Amino acid sequence: MKPVPSPNIWRWPDVYERENRAQDSAGAIWAALAEVIDWSGADVLDVGCGDGFHLPLFARAAGGVVGVEPHPPLVARARRRVAQLPGARVLPGGAQGLPLPDASVDLVHARTAYFFGPGCEPGLAEADRVLRPGGLLAIVDLDATHPPYGDWMRADLPQYDPAGVERFFARRGFALRRVRTEWRFADRETLEAVLRIEFSAQVARRAIAATEGLTVPVGYRLHTRHKPTGLVRAGSAQL
Repeated sequence: MKPVPSPNIWRWPDVYERENRAQDSAGAIWAALAEVIDWSGADVLDVGCGDGFHLPLFARAAGGVVGVEPHPPLVARARRRVAQLPGARVLPGGAQGLPLPDASVDLVHARTAYFFGPGCEPGLAEADRVLRPGGLLAIVDLDATHPPYGDWMRADLPQYDPAGVERFFARRGFALRRVRTEWRFADRETLEAVLRIEFSAQVARRAIAATEGLTVPVGYRLHTRHKPTGLVRAGSAQL
């Protein structure tokens, strides 16, 4: 299955690099994830790692870090980023066919990458395959119910159903935690450039006009599910 092209990082990786630096300026997502799992000494997989921005952050404590990314130019950028990091590597591949053995990692992390509800079942199955018993699948996506960013997101994606996505993950045994944070930019030029790659021209103009200063409030959802450590009765769990 061919990956769905990312409308932002695939086309504007340098602008997206600046966006990554601005996102979650207070570290709220990292703090929420750390409350669910301690990845010190663990083997971590970052699915849809892009150009590897999060890999060095995991590598500070993890025993080993693997990034998987389907877009060859981003694979090359990610490999350059981690070239001097022991225990960190980047592999080409997609969520539906992870290039890793069974039961080989302790944490599968996917941040605004592949997992947006119905249609991601093959990726969920692959994540469970590569997880060790007791390991954690952590999916971070944008909370389209939280203004103002969520309002702009829904304006561009009127068919997107945030409540339906939440029901999808809940039926599959995921816990949900809402995370409130903000994007903080170094300058107005960067803020406007980022909004232009995230939204259609019309919605970007609306977002820029509505945003004063250098910060944007943004909400995220953290969906987490541990892989069972013992036997599971057939039919008792869904992908």
